[in-house]
Amino acid sequence: MNAVSMVIGAICILMIAYRLYGTFMAAKVLKLDDSIPTPAHELEDGKDYVPSNKWVTFGHHFAAIAAAGPLVGPILAAQFGYLPGLLWLLIGAVIGGAVHDMVVLFASMRKQGKSLSEVAKEELGPVAGFCTGLAMLFIITITMAGLSMVVLHALENNPWGTFAVGITIPIAMGVGLYHKKTGNLKVATTVGFILMMIGVFSGPYIQGTVLGDWLTLDASTLAIMLPIYAFFAAALPVWLLLAPRDYLSSFMKIGVFIALIIGVFVINPAIPFPAVTEFINGGGPILAGPVWPFISITIACGAISGFHAFVGSGTTPKMINRWSDIKSVGFGAMLVECLVAIMALIAATALQPGDYFAINSTPEVFKTLGMEVVHLPELAQQIGLDLEGRTGGAVTLAVGMTYIFTKIPWFENMAAFFFQFVIMFEAVFILTAIDAGTRVSRYLIQDFFGEIYKPLKRVDWIPGSIFASALACFMWGYLLFSGDIGSVWALFGVSNQLMASIGLIIGATIILKIADKRRYMLTCLIPLIYLFITVNYAGYWMITNVYLNVEAKGYSVMNASLSIIMLVLGMIIMVAAIKKWIEMWNNPRTKLDSSKGATASA
Repeated sequence: MNAVSMVIGAICILMIAYRLYGTFMAAKVLKLDDSIPTPAHELEDGKDYVPSNKWVTFGHHFAAIAAAGPLVGPILAAQFGYLPGLLWLLIGAVIGGAVHDMVVLFASMRKQGKSLSEVAKEELGPVAGFCTGLAMLFIITITMAGLSMVVLHALENNPWGTFAVGITIPIAMGVGLYHKKTGNLKVATTVGFILMMIGVFSGPYIQGTVLGDWLTLDASTLAIMLPIYAFFAAALPVWLLLAPRDYLSSFMKIGVFIALIIGVFVINPAIPFPAVTEFINGGGPILAGPVWPFISITIACGAISGFHAFVGSGTTPKMINRWSDIKSVGFGAMLVECLVAIMALIAATALQPGDYFAINSTPEVFKTLGMEVVHLPELAQQIGLDLEGRTGGAVTLAVGMTYIFTKIPWFENMAAFFFQFVIMFEAVFILTAIDAGTRVSRYLIQDFFGEIYKPLKRVDWIPGSIFASALACFMWGYLLFSGDIGSVWALFGVSNQLMASIGLIIGATIILKIADKRRYMLTCLIPLIYLFITVNYAGYWMITNVYLNVEAKGYSVMNASLSIIMLVLGMIIMVAAIKKWIEMWNNPRTKLDSSKGATASA
């Protein structure tokens, strides 16, 4: 197997899926109608509800959903070989992820951009709505703290990365102000992108300077600064910081992977990894469980991810200019993210298996595998960093991309630069999800606690926005600063895919209500059945084999209790949905006033 074949095949499949399945979902299943005003127009307030150019919205949405998942997940899952990850990415993204993102975005827009918990309450009843809201608050807090830890460790004592990431904030605000005043997106984009690239490539020159010393920050300082930044990103008008920063960052994200695709075509690296490894039945040094269900738990973003439901029912539905934009923003961004994940998988599997496992295993564990490193000592010397035992996936991606880029004759002596650039790139990649995720968390808090104090539900009420933003940042910021998130991070894989199941449940309910043909509900039911079974089995496996196994490294009664609570919440929501589906199926359907852009069940 060679990398070019994988890239060409993946691009062809994804393009065909977008043209055929995406169009079918838009025209036949969801019946998108541009004659109806979107919530961004109906509720335009210049702060949260802001009609935005399709490509600005695409850039924001893609930047927000494409966090650590499509980078780290495929790299960790390479333990099973290249084939399981490749198949899950392509099948999961087309049949599951793209449909999930599209229907969640549509469902939220039908309810004026409300969060998924509010949509669940209206569609499935108060019990399901409460359970959904509770699950979403839990998952988003864990997600923000976990993602922030990745950024924290990437920027710790790294002035180059801190400068490159930090400079995007004033640049984005300048772009937002200029675009708001003039409406000229091309000039704003061009100038903003050039300034951002200057900032990125200036990074190495500030090291050793006074500015570099100021930006050499320890973990504790960064753990305070990240929530402060997220507070402003959540509280300020979306057009001022969040949208333009995500929009500009998306250029770098997509640009880097386009460069990686070009690099793959230039050198056409062989894939020395086997299609499947000896660890598909479990017992691997990175992931203890078997290939199923853990391939679908480890690779979340890139195939299907519940985190996307936060963005799709948070910031993005308040920015969509036309209903037809849902296809490119919801369906299209998911497929682009899938391609990003496939390129990450290629970067990992282009390494020799011995090199890959040496990076992702502790030295003690690696000694037991009977493998030998091949190119790793040479790469470590070129990069100037000891690479063995750097688990977690981020370093593997940087090493894999560096290995590919330095095979191009012009770049053979630039290993250190490429490695540091990719580490910084990963930090920017993830930080865009943190700011959008915090804003979504703010909306969730306003919806959830607005049941107790009604003014909180108004997103345009400034005191409520400030309170909810501060509370959201405090919750995940506390976990980040204290480090307690490490004890529950293993829950994220299961809880994230449980959130995706909830999104598909809502989507199936909406489709059953509005579609001309009830069988269109299968577009959500098929991936839902697979994912729900997978999530519950994975949760059961972790509880019995790890959390309640006193001999396991991850033994934790607390993790077991939290897992059970999450699975029970998911089961309650599923039961409520099935009852609702039976009721809707047995009753004649009626249509609401078309001016509302929706239909409803009897």
